[in-house]
Amino acid sequence: MAKSIDYGNLMHRAMRGLIQTVLKDVGAEGLPGAHHFFITFDTTVDGVEMADWLRSRYPGEMTIVIQHWFDNLIVTDDGFSITLNFGNQPEQLVIPFDAVRTFVDPSVEFGLRFETHEDDGDDEEDEDGPEDDPTPPQGEAQIVRLDKFRKQ
Repeated sequence: MAKSIDYGNLMHRAMRGLIQTVLKDVGAEGLPGAHHFFITFDTTVDGVEMADWLRSRYPGEMTIVIQHWFDNLIVTDDGFSITLNFGNQPEQLVIPFDAVRTFVDPSVEFGLRFETHEDDGDDEEDEDGPEDDPTPPQGEAQIVRLDKFRKQ
């Protein structure tokens, strides 16, 4: 028997199972009512598949919205694939569950955040001061603030 129970990994597995179940139901039945999802994922994780132009635009992290139009939502034990519309251009994405960082359904004020060891290290760096990044931020990406979608 192990010396301790790894609650962190058990919780991550349970949360990913919840997302898997929800997405399977949506794939089979569609989105009910006002439900919609914001899913943020790490684009550098092995198994993420996306068009080259999307990868260059979102080299580290991307947030997708599953709401009005989506197609080919296929859910497996390891992740999901979906076709979304980017400026009237349908693109297929393959997203392993290990890449998911947040899953939010603002219609019911529900959200999950997956903490990683890298996230913990980032917090320590922020306390020391800003990181020196020689590449300026690109202005093409749109930042979506979830606060504006919350019920008041």
